[in-house]
Amino acid sequence: MEITTIGLDLAKNVFQVHGVDRRGNVVLKKQLKRNQVLSFFANLQSCRVGMEACASAHYWGRRLLGLGHDVKLMAPQFVKPYVKTNKNDARDAEAICEAVSRPNMRFVALKTPAQQAVLSIHRARQGFVKARTAQVNQIRGLLGEFGIVMPQGIRQLPTHLPDILEDAENELPGAMRALVHRLWEHFQVLDRQVGELEREIKRLNCEDEAVQRLTEIPGIGPITASALAATVGDARAFTNARQMAAWLGLVPRQHSSGGKESLGGISKRGDCYLRSLLVHGARAVVKHAERKNDNQSHWIKKLLARRHDNVATVAVANKNARIAWAILAHGRHFESLHQPRKGEHGLPTGVRQPA
Repeated sequence: MEITTIGLDLAKNVFQVHGVDRRGNVVLKKQLKRNQVLSFFANLQSCRVGMEACASAHYWGRRLLGLGHDVKLMAPQFVKPYVKTNKNDARDAEAICEAVSRPNMRFVALKTPAQQAVLSIHRARQGFVKARTAQVNQIRGLLGEFGIVMPQGIRQLPTHLPDILEDAENELPGAMRALVHRLWEHFQVLDRQVGELEREIKRLNCEDEAVQRLTEIPGIGPITASALAATVGDARAFTNARQMAAWLGLVPRQHSSGGKESLGGISKRGDCYLRSLLVHGARAVVKHAERKNDNQSHWIKKLLARRHDNVATVAVANKNARIAWAILAHGRHFESLHQPRKGEHGLPTGVRQPA
């Protein structure tokens, strides 16, 4: 029995395998328990194994790659069109096997344990930031019911809340003071966790030369550079910078037909966390462009003269994503005055060859 391609439907305990030969004939349909997966693939000849890029996919991808198999991860939305009729594990594995054999399929690069660890820190920090924001809003909302209004903003809380708790004339009941004090302590814990994780990310950045080169780009700080390098991994998986910008959802959404182009707002595909970091960094660049005289600032000023601020912000984020691709894919450094040389057509400006 010669198996050339396998579709593996991942799960917590029960895995479904669907295998075909070089002619596309089905030669294997099998369920595996979790503890049987590695031994099963260890006894198979090297073949292509397709999986959806879902929970635990990178772990299993690395393990099967170590056994000599050619592992390919695919976004679930690219596998969905190949599912026939009703959904079950067997049909999902069959659809994965069919999708991975398509010559024009787009694949997801396997992440290393170090990259996954960095992204886990980012996800934990993001969760603490959301919880901290929710805690501030809750405190402001509860105090508002007693006629006490605080200015908006997280950094306004440490300035005004201690005085509110010590003010005996604001008619806050004792139980309410105790509750607000408890919520204030919870906010401090969340704020401390955010700060500690940010320091950990910056510490890890010192060990990554690619991240340090990304921070040279205006609008990309340590947090964005760390998330970008860990999420993208091998930037050479993208053919060009435009593909990476589209992968991040920073290009217009298209609904064209009959030779007539119809472009809307940005597609918002891909990692929303990474896209939001790029957009927020670009917003800071646009805000300070009026006070600068470099090439990028002149370009931004011209753009602001004819388009809305938000359009200019997304344009800067798109440009930064393209520059980041050139830096990651070609080992380059950022240079604001760089002009493309002959043979560099298609590469974004603002990058130069490493010294």
